[in-house]
Amino acid sequence: MIEVAWNPFYGAPVYPAERYAALAHRIGAILKTDNDVLLVQAEAVVALEAVATSLARPGFSALNVVTSAYGGWFGQWLRRGGTHVVDIVAQPGLPIEARAIAVALDANPDVKILALVHAESASGILNPLPEIVALAKARGIVTIVDAVASVGGHALDVDALGIDIAVIGPQKALGGPAGVSALSVSQHAWELVLHDSAPRDSILSLTDLKAWLDAGRGALPGTPAPLEFFALEAALDRVEAEGLGQIVTRHERAASASRAGLAALGASLWVPAEQASNLVTTVSLPSGIESTSVIGFAAGLGVELTSGVGTGSSHLMRINHTGARATFQTVLANIVAYGAALRQAGFPANIGAASEAIAKTYNT
Repeated sequence: MIEVAWNPFYGAPVYPAERYAALAHRIGAILKTDNDVLLVQAEAVVALEAVATSLARPGFSALNVVTSAYGGWFGQWLRRGGTHVVDIVAQPGLPIEARAIAVALDANPDVKILALVHAESASGILNPLPEIVALAKARGIVTIVDAVASVGGHALDVDALGIDIAVIGPQKALGGPAGVSALSVSQHAWELVLHDSAPRDSILSLTDLKAWLDAGRGALPGTPAPLEFFALEAALDRVEAEGLGQIVTRHERAASASRAGLAALGASLWVPAEQASNLVTTVSLPSGIESTSVIGFAAGLGVELTSGVGTGSSHLMRINHTGARATFQTVLANIVAYGAALRQAGFPANIGAASEAIAKTYNT
């Protein structure tokens, strides 16, 4: 018989049923909402699919903003349920413009829901959320916001903006686990979700989770994974200790320092600051250099850089400053590694000026 060393993951205790309600309440505080908060026992893409599946039905019309693959998937899920979907597709790797949404809404007066992603970690862009939600609210349209990347990295006030459904995952700016997610649901949204053909007995059923709410938010349906919920609880402890406002400020500063450093380096920023996410900064690679060579050189220095994701993003380099990466040390390492990779390939890069610009941003 082989003797196995003790491991703390052996015999993990069941997550106490009475603490799920407290988790939901704490997430509601992060989202700044009094709407119902649901917990989904899976990564956030499952929560997004659950929203689309629960809302979709024949004879229903939706306006779907596509600024990444996630928006494209959401439209597919709605169509699968018989919904007529009008996709508003941004230029590859760029945010949507609010005026394009206004034109689309005027042209489609029967639209019942509008869906969009707040911030895109694939390209580093930020969609104009307040303006778009205001356009929808003025027409009585239910809004669905994928805030998986943006929560904690950007200010997000669900009730003040009037967002009907906000889906989040704690694994990015909040620094939590990836295997559990959450969403808030307004009364207006529930009126559309609770229809006769809504899915039942499914992980994609918001109606089933409504039954969990009505039963007092005790044990979740199915068999919960306790480690994920203990990890979520620990992440929320850390968020509350630092303060959500401070976390957002930390991401804002990391983004500003990254942009300042890249500009001093001589790099070409992909989008201006007002259209950029606080989570990832993207730059256009100079002609004649491949992203693989930059990534490989940075990896040799112990720095992780990644290429852009999605159509039209192959020439982009992503500088990641999300979650624990939103610090002076990581920002400095990112920019120095990128500059050194450019210089190694024969391109000019003023690393000293970039370092000074980063330090100045953090000292301001």
